[in-house]
Amino acid sequence: MTAARPVALTIAGSDPSGGAGIQADLKTFHQFGVYGEAVITLITVQNTTGVERVECMPPDLVAQQIRAVLEDIPPQAIKLGALGNAAIIEAVAAALEGSEAPLVVDPVMVGKHGAALLHADAVGIFKRLLLPRAFLITPNLMEAAVLTGKNVETEEQMAAAAATLVALGAHAALIKGGHLAGARADDLLLDDGDGPHVFAQTRIETRHTHGTGCTYAAAITAELARGTGLRAAVERAKRFVTDAIRTAPDLGKGAGPLNHFARN
Repeated sequence: MTAARPVALTIAGSDPSGGAGIQADLKTFHQFGVYGEAVITLITVQNTTGVERVECMPPDLVAQQIRAVLEDIPPQAIKLGALGNAAIIEAVAAALEGSEAPLVVDPVMVGKHGAALLHADAVGIFKRLLLPRAFLITPNLMEAAVLTGKNVETEEQMAAAAATLVALGAHAALIKGGHLAGARADDLLLDDGDGPHVFAQTRIETRHTHGTGCTYAAAITAELARGTGLRAAVERAKRFVTDAIRTAPDLGKGAGPLNHFARN
């Protein structure tokens, strides 16, 4: 008999082109040797050039999917991606009540091509219901600015935003610096029990970055499911996503997907 394989759950939207959302999450889980489960919150019509349509699932159907998974194959870690609207956020929060798996919250608000993946009126409910339950929240600069109400454009502002998110209830915050001006793409991690840590990285000049945030958060979730500590999980995930960007397969006419076969 072999040891039970670790399990990770993604609760997120669907990307039919395979670069982001649950498709990217499941590919990443598999690459990290973790059994992946997926609950669909919304369906998009998109490819590497743009998003044509976003349709949210009924909240009760989202909650029913979550309950079915938790009752039968409970995960060791859970990742939240695009949730769509306030009703789905409420349904997800209620369905996860009692789960002790660490929750990695990727606050997906706008897709790569500018499509809204979280209604503006849902931000307050997101902060009230999900931030206090987040083991880790992983916003990019724009998402960190929305959640904190402050400009986040420099590494000093990233540190301040991380501190604000932890003060609002998150156990830890990882502010992603992929949109920093200049040649750097550094990320900053703040744990409520530790000081800030910067994961330094020179920017890779490429148009193939579709699904970067999803893949990064999924890699962290996979490592947490494997029992890895938070800082080591982020470090390994950062290394994986950087290599996945560097070796992107040059697919699509627009912002193409990463290489989910990259080394981990």
